[in-house]
Amino acid sequence: MNRVLPSADIQLLVAGVDEAGRGPLAGPLTVAAVVFDPTRPRINGLDDSKQLNAAKRELLYGRIVERALAWHVEVLEVADIDRLNIFQATMLGMRRAVHAVAHVAGVAHIDGNKVPPGLPCPGHALIGGDGRDRAIMAASILAKVTRDRMMAALHDQHPAYDFATHKGYGTPAHLAALRSHGPCIQHRHSFAPVREAAAARAGLGQVSLF
Repeated sequence: MNRVLPSADIQLLVAGVDEAGRGPLAGPLTVAAVVFDPTRPRINGLDDSKQLNAAKRELLYGRIVERALAWHVEVLEVADIDRLNIFQATMLGMRRAVHAVAHVAGVAHIDGNKVPPGLPCPGHALIGGDGRDRAIMAASILAKVTRDRMMAALHDQHPAYDFATHKGYGTPAHLAALRSHGPCIQHRHSFAPVREAAAARAGLGQVSLF
């Protein structure tokens, strides 16, 4: 259960916000927000999730959710991404994630160069924040681990694409699978390689929905 702090203390606490999955051709976008508990020991080994191996991320995930004052992971599904576009989906996810922890945060630090509109507290964009802000590092780890777990589950549902290996990114193997099988329901049709693969398969009368 989240601990409630006096309002004077809340004004000093930072919600770190980061996402995972803006670039892939398939699967969800995940956005996390983390507010550290100033009374708990600092977590050693935090870093940008991309600089950590999977085992280290999993280990840190457990420590973050145990020690954080508040945390939240927002999931934007493929339908949301295709409806809104990836930028607007990211802004929506960040806004929702900050709202979920705003009861204990006085300011949000957003990884990147854009602050989402409509935040419940002041927000600051930090380019490269996932490499220099501990709360953003933690958010990047929660977002990445959550998404990787989801992609492993999607691999079981759609094994032809090998989502567990490339996590939906446009690797040569993934692009080859798209050409061979066409897109599945977890592919982002608003992304050009997916549209092109769908059009090619439609031309053959073999659109695959798996």
